[in-house]
Amino acid sequence: MAAGARAHGARAQTAKGRRRTQPAERSRRRATSPDYVLVLAVAGLIVIGLMMVYSATFDWSYQQYQSSFHIASRQFMWVGLGAVVLVVVAVVPCDLWRRLAVPVMAGALVVLLLVLFIGDDRFGARRSFFNGSIQPGELAKLATIIYVAAWLASKGEQIRDVTYGLIPFAVLIGVVAGLVMMQPDVSTAMLIVLTSLAMFFFAGADIFQLAVGGSVGAITFLVLINQLPHARQRIDEYLLVWRDPTPVGYHIQQALIALGSGGLFGLGLGHGQQKLGYLPAPHTDSIFAVLGEELGFVGCLVVLGLFFVLAYRGFKIALEAPDAFTALLACGVTCWLTFQALINVAVVTGLIPFTGVALPFISSGGSAMAVSLAGVGLLLSISRGRPVAKRGKRIGKGTSRRASLDRRWGNRGTRLSRSVRRTGIGR
Repeated sequence: MAAGARAHGARAQTAKGRRRTQPAERSRRRATSPDYVLVLAVAGLIVIGLMMVYSATFDWSYQQYQSSFHIASRQFMWVGLGAVVLVVVAVVPCDLWRRLAVPVMAGALVVLLLVLFIGDDRFGARRSFFNGSIQPGELAKLATIIYVAAWLASKGEQIRDVTYGLIPFAVLIGVVAGLVMMQPDVSTAMLIVLTSLAMFFFAGADIFQLAVGGSVGAITFLVLINQLPHARQRIDEYLLVWRDPTPVGYHIQQALIALGSGGLFGLGLGHGQQKLGYLPAPHTDSIFAVLGEELGFVGCLVVLGLFFVLAYRGFKIALEAPDAFTALLACGVTCWLTFQALINVAVVTGLIPFTGVALPFISSGGSAMAVSLAGVGLLLSISRGRPVAKRGKRIGKGTSRRASLDRRWGNRGTRLSRSVRRTGIGR
């Protein structure tokens, strides 16, 4: 009987130990699996985008190439290539991007310089290679996010010092945005500046310094825009509308007609009329207007809802990131995609002056699609909770670290906390 009691006790202890380890194992599995909600949201946007690109181009494609699918087929090809890029980036440890931040940024600057000399001249600008397929400005967005995340994470509390934080940051972003403005590409430069400022803010920048720097940057930006005739004309047209809505710009006028014609449920996929020679760039900058005309207000809400899910999951990944670099990287990618979507929708609805910004995952564009999916790959890599290599050891087995974004308005404290072990001991 004693032996039986001991055996029963051993079984009970084993069962109790198994019950304790099972939740930990499940937690570990959740921590190392990608964010499937994010994947579904992006997949939904891509499917809608492919439908809308085909709908916006089938007539034009047939007239020019005698095939209604010729133009849309290139978008399908870029989606396939982008999916491969997403998978590759998602399985690469994020610590590798930290080590490659300087070469990636240097490569982006070289390509931005090259496009000014040997790029294709299209629509009065020189901002692409290979007949518009590759745009260095798109690559510069992601390269800047990676570099800024690594730079801010390495500075820590020093970013609150003007000489170590604001001034070097302003010089870096000014150089990148200046090269992009020389193409000229105002919208891409604006996105790079806005995304970088958001990352600087979440990293713990001093609010007063950030406000002063942002004001100086905004004034400089307006002065540069004033030197570009087409940009100045768009702003003048926008300001004129507030005094008299009658002479609204042609692009905005056609976009609003398309949105108004769609009503609640739209005219039906492929039945829109504004894309047939009335709406400029219906497959790129104005594709949201085509979507509103053919899928209606409900279709617009679905797309906006998917972008909301993308933003929510992206910031959630940033909050649960294992260290400062990955938290800032996730924050930067999320802000970039969200800002770009908001600007495109605001332009099409006439809320801000017209500027050529593609709608991520929806608009036609090769490098834009591939780079956007690479950004999603970074988010998935971070969401998988891959351990970061440090001093030859793998962090994550029993001593995993987290970096949380903590907004402290009262004392203007750091928004991005230091990496902290789960035991509560600060690093």
